[in-house]
Amino acid sequence: MRVLVTVASRHGATREMGAEVAARLREAGHDVDEVEPDDVEHVDPYDAVVMGSAVYVGRLALGLRDLVDRQAGQLRQRPSWLFWSGPVGDPPMPETVPDDVADIARTTGARDVAMFTGRLDRDGLNISERALVALTRADAGDYRDLEAVRTWAGSIATALRAIQQDA
Repeated sequence: MRVLVTVASRHGATREMGAEVAARLREAGHDVDEVEPDDVEHVDPYDAVVMGSAVYVGRLALGLRDLVDRQAGQLRQRPSWLFWSGPVGDPPMPETVPDDVADIARTTGARDVAMFTGRLDRDGLNISERALVALTRADAGDYRDLEAVRTWAGSIATALRAIQQDA
């Protein structure tokens, strides 16, 4: 199957998660394109779509939200999955799910939504991002569990195999 993996990531940590998903799907024999959400003109060439986004100020990234606005009808017509990253620390904070996660999952008909803890590197932040981190008292560090990302990607590969067999 031809699969689009599209991830909105400002500082690269969530994009690296998307690369793990893409690698696992390639290992399973799928033809995978990794394209930034802003660069996706159409999703109709794809049999399935995996979308990912970091969370900024309690919302998914604008690039992913815009992609869903532009391509909602096409996304609903093919199997899609959604993941997001953002909580950091031990235990991960914040504990709340951004409101737009449910909206985007519903709009696209996502078969599964996964949350993964993220990475916070203060050195890469601009002044407004540093102020927000100070307000939320977020703990810097890499809290990502890339094995959990690979496991989730494996479940997508299994679902795609079942879809191929039913076709």
